[in-house]
Amino acid sequence: MLKRPPIVVVMGHVDHGKTTLLDYIRKTNIATKEAGGITQSIGAYEIEVRPKDEPKSRESVANRGIPREARAIGSEAQARRDDFANVRKITFIDTPGHEAFSNMRYHGARAADLAILVVAADDGVKPQTKDALKHILEEKLPFVVAINKVDKPGADIEKVKLDLGKAGVYLEGFGGNVSWHAISAKNGEGIKELLDIVLLTAEVEDLKYDSDVPASGVVTSVRLEPQKGIIVGVLIENGKLVPGKFISTESASGKIKVIEDFLGRRAESLVPSSPALIYGFNELPKIGEEFIIGEELKKPSILKKEEGEAKPIKASDDKTLAVILKADEAGSLEALKNLVVSIAAEFSLNIVASSVGQIHESDIKQAESTKALVLGFRVKTGPAAVNLARARKITVINSKIIYELEKSLKDYSAKVILKDVRSIEILAVFGKPKGKEKVIGGRVVLGPVKSQESFEIWSDKTLIGAGRIINLQSGRKDVLEAEANQEVGLLVETEEPIKVGHRLVFP
Repeated sequence: MLKRPPIVVVMGHVDHGKTTLLDYIRKTNIATKEAGGITQSIGAYEIEVRPKDEPKSRESVANRGIPREARAIGSEAQARRDDFANVRKITFIDTPGHEAFSNMRYHGARAADLAILVVAADDGVKPQTKDALKHILEEKLPFVVAINKVDKPGADIEKVKLDLGKAGVYLEGFGGNVSWHAISAKNGEGIKELLDIVLLTAEVEDLKYDSDVPASGVVTSVRLEPQKGIIVGVLIENGKLVPGKFISTESASGKIKVIEDFLGRRAESLVPSSPALIYGFNELPKIGEEFIIGEELKKPSILKKEEGEAKPIKASDDKTLAVILKADEAGSLEALKNLVVSIAAEFSLNIVASSVGQIHESDIKQAESTKALVLGFRVKTGPAAVNLARARKITVINSKIIYELEKSLKDYSAKVILKDVRSIEILAVFGKPKGKEKVIGGRVVLGPVKSQESFEIWSDKTLIGAGRIINLQSGRKDVLEAEANQEVGLLVETEEPIKVGHRLVFP
């Protein structure tokens, strides 16, 4: 049995400094800086912690009093060199703070040996702080608290301690035994001491692994790339991971073709607690599943479809939001589903389909046949899919940022499903259009509507285009604005054709 580095999950509320903390640690401690930063898709990476008087060059420590047989190349030999050089490693798992990512925080807690709970000194305990704490306590994880942003005006460490006490966390020196440290992730204050606390906590846990058994561990990320196929991020918890072996989880299996470390370098073998990227799965495993290595492949279990998916859509049901979900990896897809469900509290939700990978023509065709919105998170839309969506008037909302996606989806549902926005229902179209100018008539559904305002053109649940009111009339007189239920005549400017039954929607 050999010692292994601790796997540490960093958790906390949005904007409390988790990413800033990890960025600072990465810049000052990450091994082999010249190879680049972390591989974000894997969600985990290693850092090295050295005593202050230790040189940072790996070559300079490689020959200092180390037996010649310990100078071989390989992860086990490297572990021996690290022992001689007194280098300590920590594997970090990054978790997002947005409420939609609760399941990802849960999976992160399950894969870790201990946790760092980050709380901002100027903000205190917040909803996602409590959510993170719930996962930590459910998994019975040892944890330390990092009180961050102590350099900011308004920082109040004593209030944070009191808030944590109300949440059931009693810090050392404040009636409990939970270790904590005040830090500034921005300027690095207290971070070295925080890492020392983490290593000390790991020593108490006495983490070990058996190098003579096949590897096992947990799936941390899953994505599908057109050129490379299925790429699965894992954390190794025991044994030695090598290429050429059969690998399986409860829902997927395959044969390992290539292994990469957290820096994207091809590896001949990796040992705990290393993050790894694996190429060779035949199906997409699920985030949080355990993987095992063996000669016999486990048959993937038949996964039941989630309730609420693929329900038939009634044409008359205006309160139904049909969506097709696409995301770059399984964890992102899970978060996207959570986001859609949380927003759809006031109307019926129909998840027509959900999958990992970029938006293709087939997704647009399915959206057309099911009257669905295509919702993409951190994915690309293929050129053919873009052209088809434009031709078929299919709405595609795509963003790399969860907050932007949330706002766009709320705006869409308000306009199309809830219909609680200012709008005009088009009742007539007069004459032939003169360039971009068109003369139309309609009824104000919800007002007031003002002259010179910009609008969006909607057909049922499809966004057609945009335009602007040039002139507004009511009772054949020019008016500056019109209220609900008034019939109006409009001279508008738009490049898109406007038909009877369309709606002009005002933001």
